[in-house]
Amino acid sequence: MKNIILSMAASILFLAACNNETKKKETTDSISATTVDTASKSQQNSPIHNIIRAYLQLKNALAKDNDKDAASSGKALEAALAGFDKSSLTAEKAKLYEDIATDAKEHAEHIGANVGNIKHQREHFETLSQDIYDLVKGFGAGQKLYVDHCPMYNENKGANWISESKDISNPYLGQSMPTCGTVKEELQ
Repeated sequence: MKNIILSMAASILFLAACNNETKKKETTDSISATTVDTASKSQQNSPIHNIIRAYLQLKNALAKDNDKDAASSGKALEAALAGFDKSSLTAEKAKLYEDIATDAKEHAEHIGANVGNIKHQREHFETLSQDIYDLVKGFGAGQKLYVDHCPMYNENKGANWISESKDISNPYLGQSMPTCGTVKEELQ
């Protein structure tokens, strides 16, 4: 009888703990969805929001060592750069965009064409990140972004990237050193 009562008590505690964990997950999922929706809506205030979104997808794919998703994100970024509407820009801003976008498209194209060669994708990502930084500085992001720095990439020469989060998720070293890096700058 004692064993039955103890077993029932353990079962009740187990079910209560599982139910509590489900509620925590639902709350976390709801908060995450709201954060993504809010960031997405505010980002759409920026004329370069599609470019930023494609770049961040690329960065996240490289951080996960996923060369296939990186290639597809590279192609999406290339399309976003090509599809950017410059008609409402001043001549000065249009020239700035063209100067940056020409180089960025080339790097996005190389990343998109190199499935199976993540090292080469990362080499192009380094220069592409500088191009995206220049675009954000010139046009605004419509959201808070972070400039992160990995000191170990490229034989300790280091490299920067743009991130949507303060949490480091390193696209240069991927899963071998996912949190290597520091936040250097905050962009608006």
